[in-house]
Amino acid sequence: MMLEYEHGKKRKVRNRQHQHQPKAQFLSLRYLTICLCCFFVLLFFFLSSDRISVRSDSLRPSLRVPALSVLSSMDSIQRSFHGRFPPLRVEDRVQFPDHVLLILSTRIGRGGKELVCVYHGGRKEETLVLPSISSDEFDEFRSVVRCPNAPLNYSSSLDLQFDGDLVKKKKKLSDEKKVHDWAKVGYEAVIDGDTVVVFVKGLTRRPHKESDPSYYKCQFETGVEVFVTQALAAAQEVVRCVLPESLKLNPEMFRVSVIHIDPRGKSTPALPSVARVYGSEKSSVVKVKKHELCVCTMLWNQAPFLREWIMYHSWLGVERWFIYDNNSDDDIQEEIELLNSENYNVSRHVWPWIKTQEAGFSHCAVRAKDECNWVGFFDVDEFYYFPTHRSQGLPSKNALSSLVSNYTSWGLVGEIRTECHSYGPSGLTTVPSQGVTVGYTCRQANPERHKSIIRPEMLTSSLLNEVHHFQMREGVGHMSLLESVAVVNHYKYQVWDTFKAKFQRRVATYVVDWRENQNQGSKDRAPGLGTEAIEPVDWNRRFCEVWDTGLKDLVLSNFADQVTGYLPWQRQQQLQQD
Repeated sequence: MMLEYEHGKKRKVRNRQHQHQPKAQFLSLRYLTICLCCFFVLLFFFLSSDRISVRSDSLRPSLRVPALSVLSSMDSIQRSFHGRFPPLRVEDRVQFPDHVLLILSTRIGRGGKELVCVYHGGRKEETLVLPSISSDEFDEFRSVVRCPNAPLNYSSSLDLQFDGDLVKKKKKLSDEKKVHDWAKVGYEAVIDGDTVVVFVKGLTRRPHKESDPSYYKCQFETGVEVFVTQALAAAQEVVRCVLPESLKLNPEMFRVSVIHIDPRGKSTPALPSVARVYGSEKSSVVKVKKHELCVCTMLWNQAPFLREWIMYHSWLGVERWFIYDNNSDDDIQEEIELLNSENYNVSRHVWPWIKTQEAGFSHCAVRAKDECNWVGFFDVDEFYYFPTHRSQGLPSKNALSSLVSNYTSWGLVGEIRTECHSYGPSGLTTVPSQGVTVGYTCRQANPERHKSIIRPEMLTSSLLNEVHHFQMREGVGHMSLLESVAVVNHYKYQVWDTFKAKFQRRVATYVVDWRENQNQGSKDRAPGLGTEAIEPVDWNRRFCEVWDTGLKDLVLSNFADQVTGYLPWQRQQQLQQD
């Protein structure tokens, strides 16, 4: 009887366990579902936030992971899950002559192949989808996407989405977003101490002249408050204004635009603006020992030539590089990453604004001021050379940094100017495999123009420049070097396949594009060429008056490998050799 009771007790226990088992499984599944939902909700908020960023300063001490890698990983995750999230958020649209620029409030990375541009309109209120031209990371919070111009009868107030997503039709006319005209818009802003420098189109000011700042004010919008302050300086496309006190004490993201005041004292509405400043720009400035010599340039599709230019001038003493990328669609980002992996200090700044080289240089002068004693402004086809060092057998390594260091203690010299010699194709018909410094050796006899290295803190507050040189503040002058001391070899007229790219678009604001029938006698044009990129029969023999192999000999004697003869920028040949 006792044994039967024990067996019965065990059966009841087993029965109770079987009764509770489905309930336990249900609860486990329920908890798992709740956890997954919470995870995806948190992931959504993290990826869709405009203000969250991963900064290298905060990561490097503990994780030693570069911020760019973390952000790239997050971008990849976001693209992987893009179908589960709301559409990409377009913050602003700017109409250019040949494309529409979309500014996004999120980072999506470089490329654009997975993005499509959605146009609304047509005769039957149709929706049209076209591939985007390209995309890029604009700053630490935003991205830019370039879309083709809207076809006839379609609106330029286009939308953006990932390729393959269901196309959504515009619900009503009020959904149409404003498109800013490139001819009249504030496009960039940067904090400089207790002021803000704003870059704006549409003020119709004379080139190369300062303007009366009393005719301008700046309007700051934080999303909660609006502030207006007086301009302190103005020239060309630059207006410098006082930073409002509340933004000095509590920096945050704000949009800034420019107000024009006519001579009668009447204010016009603030110009449209896509210029934003993030509080992190002011708070992230850290006092460090300055580089003696930095270089800033603006370029378009110069990736194949960048390595030679940076390696050579680093050997001359340049320590820091600011590359303003004006809509390149080549491998510029990959080339810069490779150079940085080899300990060259190069940063790429996306500059999507066409024909604004003067403004870009002013912007760079502000950025570089806290990092550099001297900043050189010259192009990727321009190389400094020291003839006296070569002729007297003096070492040329670090010659450029030594030169500027000699003037650092001079309080009255804010700019060093060096004359340029323009080189022609030198008989070549294909791109020289050893680079421009070795390939092109025949030049014009007389120097043409000059290039400058400046001290940023000695510029006028208007940042006025003419590309080749800046205006110094009162009491500060410039030093012009003798040709025997230093020259700039400007490989201006290269083989035709390289040179014809100049017909696409000139980057300087006040230089007419070569396809326009204006100023055909200007020194900015190539003599004897018209408005079309048609190769002259004798192109490879033009612009050749003096054979000059000085820089070629210097490069071969100091850079060529003693076994293979290859130069360090001949990476493709070295890979084939290996």
